[in-house]
Amino acid sequence: MLRARDAMDRAYAQPLDVPALARIAHVSQAHFTRTFRATFGETPHRYLQRRRVERAMFLLRETDRSVTDICYEVGFGSPGTFSRTFHEIVGRSPRTYRKESTATGVPTCFAMTWMRPSS
Repeated sequence: MLRARDAMDRAYAQPLDVPALARIAHVSQAHFTRTFRATFGETPHRYLQRRRVERAMFLLRETDRSVTDICYEVGFGSPGTFSRTFHEIVGRSPRTYRKESTATGVPTCFAMTWMRPSS
């Protein structure tokens, strides 16, 4: 399970599916999905979405790139899916998050902990 999770952490922007991740973990697809959820508390798909959103949050805070560019860079296939998933995880749209997240004078470690999305 750790190998598969590490692969998702490294290649979050790549199209990863359950069959490929199950092969990395050397188990069947059904066993992989059940065991991953029991081990990490969320499905592989949701974990991958959350990793992508975490990276998008960083890019929205630290760059001036468009939301659409960030959407494709982190591995989402469409801006609509990206916005919907971002809103589900973070609680606000990417554009609203960018406007509200300009934290000045706050230590980076605190900002990262405070802004980390929950599952």
